Amino acid sequence: MSMQDKARELLVQDRQHQEHLQETMRNRVGEEENAMEQTQEHARELLVQDRLHDHHLQEAMLSRVEEEKVNHETH
Repeated sequence: MSMQDKARELLVQDRQHQEHLQETMRNRVGEEENAMEQTQEHARELLVQDRLHDHHLQEAMLSRVEEEKVNHETH
């Protein structure tokens, strides 16, 4: 094999290696974007649950205050 053939082969191998690295990086970026989207969606769901819980607590407190007010007025 001549030096030119070896050089060409090395260039081809290097190009293939670079393409593989680029593909790997694109895949990782895509995976990270998906993970970030899932994290954001989970955070939104937790915020909704927290708001619903707070609303439920407020309703329960208001109901309890009304009950105590009625009980206090009747006694």
